Amino acid sequence: MPLTAKLIVGSGAMALSLVAGGGIASADPDVTAIVNTTCTYPQIMAALNEQSPAAAQQVNANPIAGAWLQQFVASPKVKRQQMVNEVRGMPAVQEYTVLINQVANSCNNY
Repeated sequence: MPLTAKLIVGSGAMALSLVAGGGIASADPDVTAIVNTTCTYPQIMAALNEQSPAAAQQVNANPIAGAWLQQFVASPKVKRQQMVNEVRGMPAVQEYTVLINQVANSCNNY
């Protein structure tokens, strides 16, 4: 895998894990809510800021992570699933399933 691709995938994993914030590790995390979300990037960041200010701050401090998350939210569901599949096996992502779903399920309130 070229270095650029590794950086993008790694940043995607970091962004997804930061959005997740904290949770329980699992072999096959449920990402249905985040893949199917109708929320905008600002809504996701508002929900993340309320549920995990530290994670929101980390996303804001990392332009690559923020850009990956913006691309993720702007993508159709099929592309989102592909993006998740690219980072799914990374332990950093698997740890954060609970908060990923909390953010995805509450972001429409913002």
